[in-house]
Order: sequence, then structure tokens, then C-alpha cells
Amino acid sequence: MASFKVVMPKLGESIIEATITKWLKKEGDPVGEDDPIVEIATDKVDSEIPSPVEGILGRLYYKEGDVVAVGEVIAEIRMEGVDSSDEGESLPEGIESKGSEESIPKAVLSADASGNFPKGGRFYSPLVKNMARQEKISVSELDSIPGSGKDGRLTKADLLAYIGVRTTEPATVTTTKAAKAEVPASSPALPPATAAGDEVIPMDRMRKLIADHMVMSVQTSPHVTSIVEVDMTAIVHWREKQKDVIQKRYNEKLTFTHIFIEAIARTIREFPMVNASVDGSNIILRKQVNIGMAVALPSGNLIVPVIRNADQKNLLGIIRDVNDIADRARNNKLVPDEVQGGTITLTNLGSFGTVMGTPIINQPQVAIVAVGAIVKRPVVVETAQGDMIAVRHMMYLSLSYDHRIIDGALGGKFIYRMKELLEQFDTKQII
Repeated sequence: MASFKVVMPKLGESIIEATITKWLKKEGDPVGEDDPIVEIATDKVDSEIPSPVEGILGRLYYKEGDVVAVGEVIAEIRMEGVDSSDEGESLPEGIESKGSEESIPKAVLSADASGNFPKGGRFYSPLVKNMARQEKISVSELDSIPGSGKDGRLTKADLLAYIGVRTTEPATVTTTKAAKAEVPASSPALPPATAAGDEVIPMDRMRKLIADHMVMSVQTSPHVTSIVEVDMTAIVHWREKQKDVIQKRYNEKLTFTHIFIEAIARTIREFPMVNASVDGSNIILRKQVNIGMAVALPSGNLIVPVIRNADQKNLLGIIRDVNDIADRARNNKLVPDEVQGGTITLTNLGSFGTVMGTPIINQPQVAIVAVGAIVKRPVVVETAQGDMIAVRHMMYLSLSYDHRIIDGALGGKFIYRMKELLEQFDTKQII
């Protein structure tokens, strides 16, 4: 009986490792081709690895919580009816055929050789090591930081929390209690008091990442928000007429989000400074217009897949891209590259009934657009016969931006121009 080696796949150009969060099958379970066998997570996205072949799941080389490098063998599948002489690739160097502790891949037992991080001792992922180098944290200091990961492993969240309260002196903490004791009394890291009947709910991995990212964004960028009101009446009526036509013609659902993304892309052409990032005292103007789209997940968490080169797509192209990526996001089918490289973000607060919001910038971007609920209201309308009151479909549109490089004039011009494009939407167009 031959065995097929399942390896950690390449998950994107910048992804070199992933964490095994859950084995969906156990040793001895039958698996069909394309059956998901394991859930993995990076610092960007969760996904599943399907079985490349049909057979019986054999040995699992890693446990839940282990960090695995891309290309490492994570499991083997025994294929019945295949002669052993036709067996696929052999085990990589460092993995023995016996099921002993020594046969665990060396990527788990020791850190990769890089700079001041020698082999042996405590394991640190490449992400943690890179962060430590940037913050000039020594190996001895890193060793003293308590970890909340599997078997006490130091995670990105642990290191970010430590950096937030770190002084110039090396850490001397050795336990979680000691770490809390050394935090200044004014630090928000101190746990709140609990009362009888309170329930403590641990954050899941994605919620921790979101929390860290939001705190980092507020600490990085001085946020300013400009808000305008948009008359969406023409668009509402056009969509009502076109949604069934587009569904029948292209089997695609038409939503307001598609129109908002098109408007953002068109507005960026006129105000490219909003499509930028800050690097120290330098401004990076992004050539590509990659619009992140906040998607609420069934778990209650949020993920932001990216519509790439949105300014080069017509409305139908945007409809197809948005529907495809939103559906795969909700079904945990995204790959890490699809949530990276965004240059500006759209968040649709109106889908939850919120009329207005001031969202937090998705770093390293410098702006985020928020759209509120479209609500019927009586408003003053200017006509050739004079002003009159009419019932219109109104919406608040806001732009939160990084005041380091975007001042009120530019932020105001951008959001007002987007308002104009929405109110001047071509309702005669045929998709």
C-alpha cells in the first residue's frame, strides 16, 4: 500500500508558515479526493486543506496549535490498491518513518537559523522573530515573555501586547501574573474587575488579530472623519428595475456595494493621494486601486478581502468579483493573498441598520469609506419652480482618513466628489 504525503501548501507570496488550528479528520478515517482534512490559519485568513487523493488518513505529523512552514509534510494518506513501488515522494530530511517523538519535523522542535536566533531552545515563528528584530528585542528578553499559544508558544498577539507596555529595559517577567504586575497602573492592559454572574469569554484567534490591528491603527494614525449626505433615490429606483434582469442574464446578485466600489475607484482617479500609505517621513502613492471590502462572517468576526484593480473594471466586472469573493469569504475559502494589498477600504454600516459611522483605518492604508443605511426622509429639493419638500432615499457617506497626510480640504473634496458621482449615476446604462 502506497502513501501520499500531504504538505503545507504555498498560501501566498508573503506567507511562509501557517498554524494548524483543527484536524477535521483523525488517523484511520477514510478521506475522499478534495475532502477537507485540516483547518489552517495565518495572520491574515483561515482556510482548509483538501485531500489531494482518496484513501485512509495515516499519520499526522503535527498537533493542533503547531506552526508549520510552507512545504513541510503535515500528514500522509494511505492509498489502497496502489503498489508500494509507485509510492510518491519520500519523507523530507528530518522526518523518520517511526511514530516516535523524535520523528516530529524539526521545524517544530527548533527555530530556523536566522541572525541572533540560534537553533534549539524555545520555538519562535518567522513572524515573531522579524517583529523582535524590528523592536530590537534580544533573545534573552524574548525568552522571558510569557506565551499564550500551544505549549506556551509566543504568538504575535503576545508580542504586540508586550511591546505596548515595554520600556527600554529588558523584560524580567517570567510568568503571566508577573507580567501583569509590572504593567503601569494607568495601562489599559490591566484586567477589569469582575462581579458575580459575569461570564468570561476568551477571544478566538481572529478576534485577537482584529483587536490588535484596531489598537495599532488608532495608535498609528490621527483619525479625522468627514461626512456628507447623499440622495440615493435615482440609484435605488435603477437597482430595483435592474436586479432581476441581472440575476436572469448573468446569475449575479446586484447590490449597492457594487455601485459604491465603482464610485470609490472613480473618485481615486481624481484624488490619488487618498490611495496611499505612510512610511516614516515618506508618502507611498499606490499605483493599483485595490479596494478592501469588509465582510461580516457567521462567527461574528470581520474579514476584508480585496477587489484588485477596481478602477480597471466596469460595473459588471465589479459585480462578479465582489459576489465571488464575498461568498468565498463567508465560506472560509479565501487564500491569504486575497486579504492583502488593499489600498483603501469600504465598510457598509447600512447593512446592519446603522445610519452613520466613523470607522477605523485599515493600516497601512490612509482612508476608509463608510456607507450608512438608505432611509426615506422628507428633504428640501430645488426645482425650476422653486424649493419643495419631497420624500427621498437618503444616505450618510463618511470618510475616515489619516491626518498625517490628508487634511480636511482633501478629505472633504474626496467624499464630496464621491457624493456627486453617486447622485449623477447613469441610470440609462445597460449592463
